[in-house]
Order: sequence, then structure tokens, then C-alpha cells
Amino acid sequence: MDTVQYVLIISDILLGGGSALHALLNKREPRSAMGWIAVCLMFPFAGPFLYFLLGINRIRIRARKLETRSPFRIEREEEGTAFVRAFQIPSPLDEIARMSDAIIRRPLICGNRVEPLHDGEQAYPAMLETIEKAEKYVYLTSYIFESRGIGRCFLDALDAAKKRGVRVRVIIDGIGELYSFPRAGSFLKKKGIPFARFLPPGFFPPAFRINLRNHRKILVGDGKTAFIGGMNIGDRHMAEDSRKTRRVKDIHFRLSGPIVTQIEEVFLEDWRFCSGENLKTGQVPLSMEGNTICRAIVDGPNVSIDRLYMLLICAISSARKSISIMTPYFLPAPELRATLQAAALRGVSVNIVLPEKNNLPYVHWAAMNTVRELLEFGVCIWLQPPPFVHTKLFLIDRHYAQIGSANLDTRSLRLNFELIVEVYDRKTAGKLCRHFDRQMRKSREISLEDIDNRSFPARLRDAFFWLFTPYL
Repeated sequence: MDTVQYVLIISDILLGGGSALHALLNKREPRSAMGWIAVCLMFPFAGPFLYFLLGINRIRIRARKLETRSPFRIEREEEGTAFVRAFQIPSPLDEIARMSDAIIRRPLICGNRVEPLHDGEQAYPAMLETIEKAEKYVYLTSYIFESRGIGRCFLDALDAAKKRGVRVRVIIDGIGELYSFPRAGSFLKKKGIPFARFLPPGFFPPAFRINLRNHRKILVGDGKTAFIGGMNIGDRHMAEDSRKTRRVKDIHFRLSGPIVTQIEEVFLEDWRFCSGENLKTGQVPLSMEGNTICRAIVDGPNVSIDRLYMLLICAISSARKSISIMTPYFLPAPELRATLQAAALRGVSVNIVLPEKNNLPYVHWAAMNTVRELLEFGVCIWLQPPPFVHTKLFLIDRHYAQIGSANLDTRSLRLNFELIVEVYDRKTAGKLCRHFDRQMRKSREISLEDIDNRSFPARLRDAFFWLFTPYL
């Protein structure tokens, strides 16, 4: 052998062995680790190259790097806030509270009020009123911020607030902003309103991240009122106008009480990351506005554990009577599917309501390839008739709710930065359950026969898109 051959052999041994060792130490699943080890060792040079290209989880690596610039954590406890410990919550909700305490490590807060607002017709006037009445500051985050129609009303309201001396800060996701043209950021820049783009795409240096998106929707006015949910800013959410072919139904939430401070801190952490400006929470009297116990949950690929994913499994495991889920995108991981199956087997009524007509049809097709194994175990799947329903609800035993921006798919639970608020309150959860029940009665239940009777082309299509579940 000549020198070149020796160098190639040694290089292959080092690259193959090093890649196989990396897969062994970093892969979570034995099958995945074994598969990549085999590829790295059996295919000289090509195996390590494929592993470097496809096998390394760069999403979590990039997200952890972001943490050095902004920790995305809320750990501070306000003086005078009425914190609630798990043992103070009546059974059976105390089980969820104890598990949530261990996972989230953030205090539950009592004295809040949570008000559901249906569609843009209810949500947007309330949000605009909050901006117009603000005296000290307004903070706004939106994944999609359209610049026409209702979006222009928001832009004008923010401009007017700035002119009367209110501190205005706006965060727009760098990819979400591209859904509308002209871009809302262009208007904000022209009016001199301080705003920031969350990880915007760029060419120099190259940066085009489809993942690591800020999917949170937040509006805070003077530290007294906050809005969260799944509703972006755009005319499509004006759902009462039946002439609109692309209208979207959704629920947003207005919150008041001490929980507003936790939500405000989420915005300020994101703002510090995007702009470098370090703002403090407003010194607002933490008055009691109601009887609802709440806790803010921030989740994203930068955290050491998948907080929301883990909490969902814990909450489902603790359910005794009912689990009610409404989500526009339903692509649960195997562990979550297994937990739903186990709940149904022990006699819990499990109902999942999905849109019959999805704005992302390939997500619906992929979901149809997974529901059979849920139906077999007694989980009930319902399809809501059009228009497209973007509502996100997670309800346990008609006493506990999760509200916010996250969907039940990999993108929300593993790839996006999301904001969820836990709600421990029979009255609020009961109101949401009644809405859920009304929508379920309007929906069509899927049977095993429906799934089995799909045509071969439909089954092939559904299975094909199911292969891309981790990226949809």
C-alpha cells in the first residue's frame, strides 16, 4: 500500500469510529443509534458524511446557543404575590399541580381572571382598546402580523400610543412576517416604533431557519392586562364574514391579575434576546382580579427537557373522567399516543376534535395515517366542519385547562418557542368544556371503518406525508 491508501484507511477509521461514537452517546432511541452506527461503519466516508448532514440534531444545538444570549426563563418571584402550592389545590387537580411544580419550577399564582374571546370580532376590539388606553407601556408579539385591514388598525394604534408617550415594543417572527406584504416591520420602522425580528432570514451571513420560530402571541398593556392564545393579527380571523373563503375560527384569551407579570417577563426575555435592550417589568400593584389559579409555561428547543410535552403526558396520565383536546394540527409522538391509549383503556372519555378542512392539507393527511391506532383503543376522533378551526384547547376532567399557542405536533412541542398558561379553575375550564361540547356535537365522528375504507391512493398519500411528521 502506498501512503495515500494508508491515509485514506486511517481517515475512514477515525471518521467512521468518531461518528459512530457520537451517535452512541447522543441518540435517544436504541434503534436510531444502532442504525446510524451501522451506516457510519459500513459506508466509508459516505456514512459519516450522511450522519453529519442528517443525523445530528442541530435544532437543539442552535437553540442551546441562543440560551447564552437569552435564557428564556422566568424564575423570579414577586413580593406580595399570592403563590399557591400543590397541596393547597383540591384533589384530583393536586396531582397535576405536583407534577407541574417539578417540571416547570415556577410558582402557581392565584387571584386571576381568564376570559375567552371568540374570533377576531371579539378579540381584536379588546386588544385595540388595551393599546389605546395604555398609559405607560405596550408590549406585542405576533408570529404573523399582516399590514393591511385589521393589521393596519393595530399599526395605527401602536403609532398613536407611541406619540402620546407610551413605551411601545413589538416582536415579529422573522419567518412569520413574510406571510404578509408589505411587511409590518417596514411600517413600524417608518414610524419609528421600536421593533425586533426574531431570527430573521439573511444571506450574509447565511441564515435561513425554518425551525426555531417564535410562535408566541402576546399583548401586555401597563402590566394589568394580557392577551395570549393562537390568534395572529390578520383579517382571516374575522370569522363571521361568510364571504371570506379563507376565514379562520379561533379563541384568544384576555387575562388579568398577577399572572400578567409572568407573561410580561416572557416578552421581556424575548425582547432582550432580539434587541439587546434589558427592560424591567413595570411596578404594577398585583391586585386580585378573580379566583383562577394560573402559571405561565415557556417551552422551546433550548430547554433541557421538553417541558410541555412532559406535562401533557403527566396531565393525561392523571385524568380520571375526561380528556378533551381541540387542535388544528395533530401529529403526536408515539409516547403521547400511548398515553392517550392507556387513558381510554382505563375508562377515561378521550375526545379529540380536529378540523375537517385544514389550511395545511398535508398535515391532515399525515394525521389520518396515525388515528387508527387511537380509534382501536377507544379514543374518539371528531372532524369539525369548515371554516378552518385554529383553536387550541387541552382540558382535563372539566377542571384543568391549558391555553396558549402550542399545537399537538412536533413543530410546536419540539421546534418552536411557545407560551402556554395552565388554568386551575372549575368555572373557567367548565366554560371551555361547554364550548368544546358544542363544537363536538357539530362535528362528524371518524370510525375505524372510515379509515379502513380509504382508497388506495388516499392511503398511499397519507402514509407518504406521515413520513415527514417530524418536520411538518
